[in-house]
Amino acid sequence: MNNYIKKHFFESSSIISNLTQHQKEIMSIVKLILNSKKKDKKILVAGNGGSSADSEHFTGELICTFNNRKRKPIGAVCLSNHPAAITAWSNDFGYDTYFERQVDSIGCKGDILILLSTSGGSKTSSMNLVYAARLAKKKGMKVISLIGKSGGMLKNISDIKIIIKSDVTAYIQEAHMSILHCVCECLDKELR
Repeated sequence: MNNYIKKHFFESSSIISNLTQHQKEIMSIVKLILNSKKKDKKILVAGNGGSSADSEHFTGELICTFNNRKRKPIGAVCLSNHPAAITAWSNDFGYDTYFERQVDSIGCKGDILILLSTSGGSKTSSMNLVYAARLAKKKGMKVISLIGKSGGMLKNISDIKIIIKSDVTAYIQEAHMSILHCVCECLDKELR
């Protein structure tokens, strides 16, 4: 058990410490969010499972505050926060098109769609994110994807992508949250 615990934290921390190689992409994400705020545009965020919870966490940080308690709110919507709509649409039409429907409903030109996915989308998983990204691009939205493994289908659709080179879901999600927290910290400093 001790060896497993050491191995877990060593591997997880190695992935997180290597995130500095994505500094350029993180700065681009921050700039896009700052520009969207200046233009009164929205940030739409989505993911499945644990990534859905991380999406909700991130939108909460944008709407409320991170470290700077005086920072103005940033308009953000977590696309999985409507249980009645999710269950109605999924029951009648299927879950694969629910986020696409959300983008169609509230996404506008100039808005940003941020997608969190450990797989990046494939014919067997997270196609709901792929469909949402495709529609967002057609509507003139920017698509940012935090993805893992090989990057899946989202790597080719996204304006900005960060691929976490790991096949371990937990490590990918921990890296995604570290990136999102770094984005929040940068936003706080820029919006003082």
